[in-house]
Amino acid sequence: MSTAPATLKPTRTRHWVVVFAVTLAIITYIDRVCISQAAPLMRRDLGLSPIEMGMAFSAFGIAYALFEIPGGWLGDWLGPRRVLMRIVIWWSFFTAATGWVWNLASLVVTRFLFGAGEAGCFPNLTKAFTTWLPQHERVRAQGIMWMSARWGGAFTPMLVVWVLHHVHWRRSFEIFGALGVIWAFFFYRWFRDNPRDHPRVNEAELALLAGAERAASGHGNVPWGTLIRSRTVWMLWLQYFCVSYPWYFYITWLPSYLQEYRGLTPEHAARLAVFPLFFGGLGCMFGGFIAPYVTRWLGSVARARRAIAYTGAIGACLFLLLHTVIRDPFWAMFAMGMASFGNDILMPGSWGACMDVGGKYAGTLSGSMNMMGNFGGALGPVVLGYVLQKTGSWILNFYIMGGIYLVAALAWRFIDPVTPLKGASLDE
Repeated sequence: MSTAPATLKPTRTRHWVVVFAVTLAIITYIDRVCISQAAPLMRRDLGLSPIEMGMAFSAFGIAYALFEIPGGWLGDWLGPRRVLMRIVIWWSFFTAATGWVWNLASLVVTRFLFGAGEAGCFPNLTKAFTTWLPQHERVRAQGIMWMSARWGGAFTPMLVVWVLHHVHWRRSFEIFGALGVIWAFFFYRWFRDNPRDHPRVNEAELALLAGAERAASGHGNVPWGTLIRSRTVWMLWLQYFCVSYPWYFYITWLPSYLQEYRGLTPEHAARLAVFPLFFGGLGCMFGGFIAPYVTRWLGSVARARRAIAYTGAIGACLFLLLHTVIRDPFWAMFAMGMASFGNDILMPGSWGACMDVGGKYAGTLSGSMNMMGNFGGALGPVVLGYVLQKTGSWILNFYIMGGIYLVAALAWRFIDPVTPLKGASLDE
């Protein structure tokens, strides 16, 4: 019936896309964070130095960065259904394979291949959001998804400690790898690239998703020249590089810092290691939910996103430096948690900008932004390991991270986070 959208109540099938995104976000962070808790045992058994362990951490980040654009482009071209099913199975295998390594070379190769698989996750979930959610729901969905990702990582240390009490660290990676295979099975059965193809979506819900067909269709002809010439794209890349550089500390070196510098037991360190990612999750949620209110207050989506980004980056710098002068481990980690909160209130706005600016090329643009972020994430652990081995100073590394946060704040001054790139609008 042509009047169906006006007379029928819209179904809520689209919200299941958020559920699948949330569960996969949790799995991605469990799979990538579990190595940080196992790192002291791995260093002992494999005979690795701090620089070598930093190389293993960075192998993931380098691959994750290099394969972001190919992963996002494949989602734009083939659709997230086929791409996500394949890459989740791929990285789940190499999560398990991390438990089979025997030396530095095998560990670096395995973590590189693991990172290559995970690289396409969030660009393809962003593509799915662009197709399945109306514009006013997208930033909030990004906030929920990234909160779940952070909380998955936040509680992983305690989960890994519990698992390591029952099995060897090698077997723990096999257990975590199985989670993704289960997710891929159920996702592939339920998801459709175009909401119109899903039997549970009614006409009223489709009316909320006007333009879904254009977003869901293949777009292999990405306007690379337009991306490269855009100041907004370059600044999105820069700010994400800058917030990812210090953030990777939380999922790589943090347990070692707490045990070696703060003198905590593995169990105590695991409990306090929850703070940065737990508070980061709150920051993601807060950034996504406060955005509409700040927009009404400032009268502009662009000004709201910039204001939230300035506040988050500068706050992250100040709290990270504050934690270095606090002697009590609990309150020091509380301050570090607040730094992570500031870091992560930028996340929904950054990914929301990719959806609005990228339009039908949202997968490619978000992939390129995440690529640059993970170049920063790959650089951070290596620089930290080098500085630590050459100077013995953890504190110097935190001052470096604080300065990089200020560069992120500056980058947002030059970003137009709402205007679509030429040829990217869903109406074109």
